[in-house]
Amino acid sequence: MVTMTSADNALKSVYLGAVSEQLDTAINPLLAKIQRSTADVWGKEVRRLAQYGVNGGVGAGTEEGDLPSAAGNNYEQFVTTLKNLYGTIEISDKAVRASENNVGAFVNLLNAEMDGLIRSSAFNFGRMLFGDGSGVLCKVVSVSGNTVTADGVKNLIEGMVVDVLAAGGAPISGAKGRRVVAVDRAAKTFTLSGDALTGVAKDNLVCVQGSYNLELTGLGAIFKDTGSLYGLDRATHKWMIPYMQSSVGTLSETVMQKAIDWLEERAGSRVDFIVCSWGVKRALQNLLSENRRSTDVEVLAGGYKAMTYNGIPVVADRFCPDGTMYLLNTSDFCLHQLCDWKWLEGDDGKVLKQIAGKPLYTATLVKYADLVCARPCGQAMLTGITEA
Repeated sequence: MVTMTSADNALKSVYLGAVSEQLDTAINPLLAKIQRSTADVWGKEVRRLAQYGVNGGVGAGTEEGDLPSAAGNNYEQFVTTLKNLYGTIEISDKAVRASENNVGAFVNLLNAEMDGLIRSSAFNFGRMLFGDGSGVLCKVVSVSGNTVTADGVKNLIEGMVVDVLAAGGAPISGAKGRRVVAVDRAAKTFTLSGDALTGVAKDNLVCVQGSYNLELTGLGAIFKDTGSLYGLDRATHKWMIPYMQSSVGTLSETVMQKAIDWLEERAGSRVDFIVCSWGVKRALQNLLSENRRSTDVEVLAGGYKAMTYNGIPVVADRFCPDGTMYLLNTSDFCLHQLCDWKWLEGDDGKVLKQIAGKPLYTATLVKYADLVCARPCGQAMLTGITEA
């Protein structure tokens, strides 16, 4: 007979390993390419020594002259806070009782919940990889009732629970914890649950519930030329600035090769992964076809198939900004984590917990981690590419 104890044990012993593997390797090809490590985690922070430049203890001299003075490697310490990543499932007491005499129905119930968790995680963690850590999904352009016109809806999907915040991040009364019930991608509008929105105005921020300034340090934070990254000011650490070319227009092999060559010449970095928007991928396919270049296919970790450019896999991602291509050396990236995915357990060791006052049980997966790029100057970004 199936009981809540059976469900709890199944989540711990059967589902944790499989779901953890899926979340790490099967939800996004870029995430699957990035190594994970528990090294350099100190308490609630990641503290990593990053080497830049070269060892200075090299020089030429005379046969009887002085040897070069010792001058070791240059190091700076990166510091970032571990981000709290959660994934929650919900099971009703009624559903469990309805399947208590049918093991197959119970397994289907848990499978459905796990599949839903993986789909939601694929969307949100994939989105975070391209974000700047702020958790901002879009900005408000205008409001009519509970329908919002935004500057873009790429990061929105039906079912998400969001907060609408003032431009500075302050909460807006009545605009917190609203669920997205409909998205019109052509019109760039979305509809929220509940009553008509009041106090919401142009340039307000739409964020995932409770996530403002608490998400992973994604590519949006790394590809900047001002401000600080990992506690270091780019104004005094120029090696923290990636190669960035804007207003590219029509994509050409020369533009791409110039970026690849610049990284190898200036930073000693070799591109091993290219990620772009779907329109840019089509533009690249057209370019190679016009030049009668064949496009080989490579199978990546997680089973993803990718076309290649000069032997470098090229992947299109729904969250990559329009008209944008990233040329990355993924060996410079690491997802530093306190541990891999774990169930959040109560004092009694149970992972399924009843929601107070409701016939519902929830279980929460958690990971404490942040993404670190050890060599920002070894990465490149092309923007303003004309999409096909």
